[in-house]
Amino acid sequence: MPSFSFTVTQLGKDNLVFSTGELAKQAHGSMVVSLGETVVLATTCMSKEPKDTAGFLPLTVEYKEKTYAIGKIPGGYIKKEGRPKDAEILTARLIDRSLRPLFPKGLSHEIQIVVMVLSSDSKNDPDILAINGSSCALLISEIPFFSPVGAVRVIFKDNAFMLNPTYKEREGAELDIVLVGNVDKIVMIEAQASEVSRETIEGAVKFAQPAINKIIEAQKKIQAEIGKKKRQVEPFSIDNELLSRVKDLVSGDLEKVYGLVKKEEREDALADILNKLQETLKSDNEELEESIIKEAFFSVEKDFVRKKIIEENRRPDNRKLTQIRDINCAVGVLPRTHGSAVFTRGQTQALAITTLGSTADEQIIEALEGEKSKHFMLHYSFPPFSVGEVKPMRGPSRREIGHGALAEKAILSVMPTREEFPYTVRVVSEILESNGSSSMATVCASSLSLMDAGVSIKKAIAGIALGLVEEAGNYRILTDIAGVEDHYGDMDFKVAGTKEGICAIQLDVKNEGLTLKIISEALKQAQQAYFFILEKMDNVLANSREHISRHAPKIKSFPIDVDKIGSVIGPGGKTIRKIMHDNNVEIDISDEEGIVSVVAETEEDLNNAVKQIHQLVEPVEVGKIYEAKVVKITNFGAFCEIAPGKKGLLRISEIANTFVKSVEDYLREGDIVTVKVISIDDQGRINLSKKQVE
Repeated sequence: MPSFSFTVTQLGKDNLVFSTGELAKQAHGSMVVSLGETVVLATTCMSKEPKDTAGFLPLTVEYKEKTYAIGKIPGGYIKKEGRPKDAEILTARLIDRSLRPLFPKGLSHEIQIVVMVLSSDSKNDPDILAINGSSCALLISEIPFFSPVGAVRVIFKDNAFMLNPTYKEREGAELDIVLVGNVDKIVMIEAQASEVSRETIEGAVKFAQPAINKIIEAQKKIQAEIGKKKRQVEPFSIDNELLSRVKDLVSGDLEKVYGLVKKEEREDALADILNKLQETLKSDNEELEESIIKEAFFSVEKDFVRKKIIEENRRPDNRKLTQIRDINCAVGVLPRTHGSAVFTRGQTQALAITTLGSTADEQIIEALEGEKSKHFMLHYSFPPFSVGEVKPMRGPSRREIGHGALAEKAILSVMPTREEFPYTVRVVSEILESNGSSSMATVCASSLSLMDAGVSIKKAIAGIALGLVEEAGNYRILTDIAGVEDHYGDMDFKVAGTKEGICAIQLDVKNEGLTLKIISEALKQAQQAYFFILEKMDNVLANSREHISRHAPKIKSFPIDVDKIGSVIGPGGKTIRKIMHDNNVEIDISDEEGIVSVVAETEEDLNNAVKQIHQLVEPVEVGKIYEAKVVKITNFGAFCEIAPGKKGLLRISEIANTFVKSVEDYLREGDIVTVKVISIDDQGRINLSKKQVE
């Protein structure tokens, strides 16, 4: 393949450039995409023979970020990248979700997309380049992929939209949204927002479409110039006569099953229908494979479900199109955790547990844009028993990481700042039952759990998932989709928000994309739904509890003069270690900002440590009263420590209002006495009085 370079368009402040023919030439398709000094290599290959995966596209996507891209060697003991980081998995999912629905139906050859970040300028996020590069690599390859997409990031900040902002420009944005589309439809959305309106989301889509179209047009020009001839493959298909026969045999039984509310009852009934179908068809033709019969049955069931929804407005569990399943909430369900809540919607149930920690518990992340820390984490767990299955339980799956990240984005919009709430916060969502949109149940359960823990979130937040069935321009939008509607429908549109606006969106489609009209209707329907859910949640717990759990650590953060940090630490750390030891506390000090965080198990220990730190950094003043510790007895008085590292002399004449013959008649080393500063001489020596306090 000859080398080829093409400048697509100005995307943000830099030009988006596609080039090929120099790197990875044995890949079936390869494309280098650059923006500024950020460069990614996207490659794709397809197996020679189809895989036995009837009805499922065996597509895998790998996205790799290595520290050489920013001129660094990995930290830690092992100087080689290991398992994918969460950020890599999330970008791989963005690529997969954008491209999977656009492959020809029935394609069963294994396809792999591998994207590597070769260079990063720490300004431009490579995720947009990765999606565009993967699309173009597929388009110019021999792989049967015919529908390129364009991907852009849009933010809304200072009352204006901005295309492909830098990492710095994204800070403080009201909306940060990734949009992937074809010429007139959107196929994937990933958005984080701060309670924005539907109109703002729709405005972002309109703003992005011209740039998306330019990127698609460029890919088509590149294909016309250097694209390979597409390989002829035989897609998986089911014989029409078999489909007709299956339809005749099962339609009556499907009619009886349709409307069963419980997933288990419906699945058992469908399994009986399938077993009876297998026996009938195998008796007619012993050579007919069971896998083919099963796929034919699923195809007939899919058509049946979709037809019922489109023509009769009937859903598989007999709900109305906008009806939400029964909701039950409970808080404070676990005795020793800092906060807990159960949110149940139909047969989907999430148990969310909140744990509060100190700044030492923050997560440190090595990223291409630089090292950063997280003081809020949300982790999502999907055990196999939640769907009645038996599977090995190992590390978190890509799906679990993706669902947790979506819920975390939503909750972040209502979390207090570190200054407002000086705790590190972790929420774990355990999915105990699942039949549709456990990620949005996680948002609801997490909101309640945080409020139960006393975290001062700004508002309650809820989420909902919507589905779509579209046939020949006729469509139905479904609120609160269950598993079968997700499986046989055309979209999974998740929206989370507060009563004030939208906080997070995730859209995946199985068709060729959504028009702005459908997106607008879905957003409106979603907001009506999560408003309803918020009312249910408010009935259980409307606001955060006034106090944190008695089992949570006690934390207080406060600023001190940066110049006084040395006084708190002391020579070789002696002073700070003594405060921590005497009061059973942990102390962390930010050298740059002068923020002191004290962590204790009891309020008494916390207050004592805070008081001692204040005494260290505040000047000793004549007339102030101190609780002092007697550290040395002499024949002329006692030396008392009024603050760590600060001592004064309590003379024998100032111990009591009566004559004191011996200091030891009144004081012992280690005693705590209340004293008053009565003078400070020219050399800074402090004189104390006990009798002037009494």
